This record gives sequence, structure tokens and C-alpha cells, in this order.
Amino acid sequence: MPTIITHAAVPLCLGLGLGRNIIPRRLLLAGVALAMLPDADVLSFRFGVEYGNVFGHRGFTHSLLFAFVVPLLCVLTGRRWFQAGLIRCWLFLTVSLLSHSLLDSVTTGGKGIGWLWPWSSERFFAPWQVIKVAPFALKKYLTPAGHQVIVSELLWVWLPGALLALLLWRLRRR
Repeated sequence: MPTIITHAAVPLCLGLGLGRNIIPRRLLLAGVALAMLPDADVLSFRFGVEYGNVFGHRGFTHSLLFAFVVPLLCVLTGRRWFQAGLIRCWLFLTVSLLSHSLLDSVTTGGKGIGWLWPWSSERFFAPWQVIKVAPFALKKYLTPAGHQVIVSELLWVWLPGALLALLLWRLRRR
């Protein structure tokens, strides 16, 4: 998995690039929260749930169903709080949440992503893995392997995200 902070890159870059008139602050904050939400599944380790279980890491919280339903529930219960239209809120929140499993699918480790839950327990990776998988222990980021994770995230997530934000900002200014 990329680090939890890197999962925030997609909604942050999209939101900043599109601007507050399109993605209000509250919607941006909700997008960041949803982009990080799937990794709450690591709590399942505390309850003895194995990694490969559908309720384990990268299981149902990384599924397409989860990525489409959770934003819908958020929009139906809090659309006015987001200060944007129904479709815009749902699209932004869905892209934010879906970006999590897409980023996880291009990492160099783990057991794959449970995209098709509940229809299948099979796990998937993207055809290429370019992001170094992040360790679970914070102290491992102080090692050379931890530095490689940070560099790969900067190169494959933050740099393209910043370029996209800049492009969207320039298009908006025209």
C-alpha cells in the first residue's frame, strides 16, 4: 500500500486544481477522508482476521461496491454540508475512494485487491507495479527501504498529481 498520507494526494490534487468553486473545502476534506478510509481495515488484524480474508486488509473496503456505495451514502446523508450538487459530490467522493484501491493495485507487495467482492474473493493487481509497498511499522521508514517507498510515492503519485493540479488550475484561469 502507499502510505496513508499519499492516499490523500488524488483528492487534494484534484480539489486544488479544480478550485473551491467546484470542490468546496468541506467536500475536499470528505474526499481526503474517503481516500484514506479503506486502510481502516488494518484494524482487523487486532481481531485476528487474516490478511487474505475478505474482511482483512485490501478486502471488501477496497472493492468496487464499497467505492460506489459509501460515497452515495455520504451524499444522501450530508449533501448540504458539502455545499455542492449531488452528482458533483458523488463523483468527487467516488473518485477519491476508488483512487485508494487503484493506488494499492500498483504497489510491489501484498496479496492484491478484492475489487469484485462480494461476487468474487479473487484479488487483483494492476498489470504493472511501480510504487514500492509501504511497511506497516513507522520505524521502517527510517531505513533505506523506507526511503525507497517515499521516493517512489513522490515520483509515481505526488509529481503526476501536482502536474494535474497545475494543469487544471491553468485551464481554470483561462
